[in-house]
Amino acid sequence: MPDPRGVRGRRYQLSALITAAAASVLAGARSLTAITEWISDAPAWACRALGFPLDPLTGTVSVPHPHTLRRLLVQLDGDALDQAIGAFLAARTTPTGPGLRAIAVDGKALRGSRTTATPYVTLLAAMDHAGHVLAQRQVADKSNEIPTFQPLLDSIDLTGTVITTDALHTQHAHGTYLRTRGAHYIAQVKANHPGLFDRVRRLPWREITLDHHDRTRAHHRLEIRRLKTVAFAHLDYPDARQALQVVRWRKDFTSGKLTVERVYLITSLPPGTATGDRPPARGLDQRTLAHRKSPAPRPRPHFPRGRLQDPRRLPPTHHGRPAQPRHRRPPSGRSHQHRRRPPLHRPRLPQTPDRPRPHRMNPNGPRSRKGPCIQTG
Repeated sequence: MPDPRGVRGRRYQLSALITAAAASVLAGARSLTAITEWISDAPAWACRALGFPLDPLTGTVSVPHPHTLRRLLVQLDGDALDQAIGAFLAARTTPTGPGLRAIAVDGKALRGSRTTATPYVTLLAAMDHAGHVLAQRQVADKSNEIPTFQPLLDSIDLTGTVITTDALHTQHAHGTYLRTRGAHYIAQVKANHPGLFDRVRRLPWREITLDHHDRTRAHHRLEIRRLKTVAFAHLDYPDARQALQVVRWRKDFTSGKLTVERVYLITSLPPGTATGDRPPARGLDQRTLAHRKSPAPRPRPHFPRGRLQDPRRLPPTHHGRPAQPRHRRPPSGRSHQHRRRPPLHRPRLPQTPDRPRPHRMNPNGPRSRKGPCIQTG
C-alpha cells in the first residue's frame, strides 16, 4: 500500500509500523495509547521480528516514538489498508473443493467508535464461511450500506461464488451487478419489496413437497427446520430461478415458549442445486440456506429445583421445622407455633388451722373484720 509519509526523514519501514500496530491490537490494545505502550514494552526479540532496525553502535533495537506512530495511523487510508489485508487473507485461503464458494456480506457497528459527531462507525464486510474477512469498507456517516455494496465487492474475484445477503441488499441493481460479475446470490425477501414479498409468500407452500427436514436439540431448546424450494418461470428480479421457504420451530425448555419463524428467499441457482440435503458445493454449507446447526450440548451440573435456603435465615425451632409465614395456615395435625401457650397450672396448698385461707379483695370496697362499713352523713 502507498506510504503517506514524506521521502525525507524515514527511519522506520512502513511494513514494520503497520505490523507492530496489528500485533498490539491482537494482543488486546484498544486505543492509540495502548498501541504505543505495547510497542514500547515489547521485548527486543519481538521488535527485531517486527522489522525495527538495530543500532550498530549500541546493539539495541530502536523503537519509534509514540507521536511517530500516531501521525502515521492518522494519515493511513483505511480502505486501502482493508483491501491489502483482504488480499493477503484471500491469497492464503485454502480452497474448499470443486464447486461454488459462499461469501456472506453483512454490516456491523464497531464497539467503542462513538464520537461527538457520530454515534458509531459502521463497516460492511465480506466474509467466507471459513471465517476469513476478504474485504471490508466503512459506510458513510449520512448514508446506509447500499451504496457501499458494489465498491466492497470490486476487490474480490466473484467467479464461481454465491453471495448471501440480508433483506437490505435485495436490490435489483445488486442482483444485476452480481450476475454481471459471474456470481450467484441467495437474497432474503421481506416487506421492503412488497410486490415481490407478496408473490413469494402467496405461493401454495402447503402443496409443495418438503425438500429438507432438520431436528436439533441443544442449548436447552428444540429446533426444527424445514426447507421447501420451488422453481419460477418468471420473477420480477434479475435472473431469479427459485424461491425458498425456511420454517424454524423453536421451543425453549426453560420457559416453555414456542416460536415459529418463516423466512423467504430467492436465488439465481438453477433447480436441483439449492437443496438442504445436497448443497451446491462443499463450501456452500447449511448456513447459506439459513440452516445453522447448533453445537452439541455440554453436560451441565445438577442443581436442586426450588428456592435455595438463605444462609442468613434463623435456625429452625425446637420441634425441628422452620417457621411458617403468617399468611399461611398451619398444616392439619400440627399445632400452630405462634399460638399463645396456656398458663402454667399452680397446685393449691392444703388448708390447715395454722395456715388460714387467704381472703380475696372485695371489688366493691375495703372489707372490715368488724362488719360492713357504714357511711354516715
